Amino acid sequence: MLHSRMLTYLDEVARCGSIRKAAGRLNVASSAVNRQILSLEEELGTPVFERLRKRLRLTATGELLIAHVRQTLKDHQKVRARIEDIKGLRRGEVTIATMGTPAAYILPRVVKSFRKDHPGVKVVVKVLPVNDLVASVIAGEADLGFAFNLPAVPGMQVFSAVESRLGVVALPDHPLAKQTTASLAQCIGYPLIFPDNSMTLRELLDSSFARLAVRVEPVIETNSVELMKQSALLGLGITFLNAIDIEVERRVGEAAFIPLRDRNLGPQVLQVVHRSKGMLDVLPQLMADQLKTSLGEFGGEPA
Repeated sequence: MLHSRMLTYLDEVARCGSIRKAAGRLNVASSAVNRQILSLEEELGTPVFERLRKRLRLTATGELLIAHVRQTLKDHQKVRARIEDIKGLRRGEVTIATMGTPAAYILPRVVKSFRKDHPGVKVVVKVLPVNDLVASVIAGEADLGFAFNLPAVPGMQVFSAVESRLGVVALPDHPLAKQTTASLAQCIGYPLIFPDNSMTLRELLDSSFARLAVRVEPVIETNSVELMKQSALLGLGITFLNAIDIEVERRVGEAAFIPLRDRNLGPQVLQVVHRSKGMLDVLPQLMADQLKTSLGEFGGEPA
């Protein structure tokens, strides 16, 4: 973009085959165009044009260069158009389909930052089960999807993703809080607060405890991440959440988060997705960029 004038001069000279004709079409002095061409050739260390008696003709180097120049000019035009779109944004709407946890703990902060720059834009957030979320994104009913461990399906594309470790959530004075990591085996014997079968985390926990040949009975079972968290913070037991879920409470010292080291658990992946067909419109693109930035601030590692 910063060299667009030189690129434009080069493109026009290649089309006209003459510095004088190109200068006339660009409404600039021939000397200015000639200086740009000579400067470029000096930088490259090889001629871009072959000086014939009545015209200029691209050399092999020039042919290679002009293809790059023309693609760059096209990209430049697209970027300028998007910048003008962004500058002109005053009103509009962007819809995000999400699941409970991101909606409760991440999106409010993202929306606050987004609306600071775009106060006239309405943000619609729909909390949906995973299958409905995916269907909403593919159908174009939601501009973006935002959730953990979304399935890879045709018609949906990942914009960005971060990994968040699974761990034990407990009070800061809990015995496990003294450890840097914990295993599921060490959690047996404490009251357990579990997600119910509607949440993907439950299947992962059940299979992991099954590997230990242990049958566990939770004292609380719920489909609410908020209830799981608050129950643990009231000392009713320990629970299992992603690091991002508990980041705010951990920072202010209300909760301890102890990463689980069981190999089969692996990281949980929080994704921003969109419909595969075509480019994102300006508003969804800006929101997707804001989500990507915020996920890094919440301690997520690029997946």
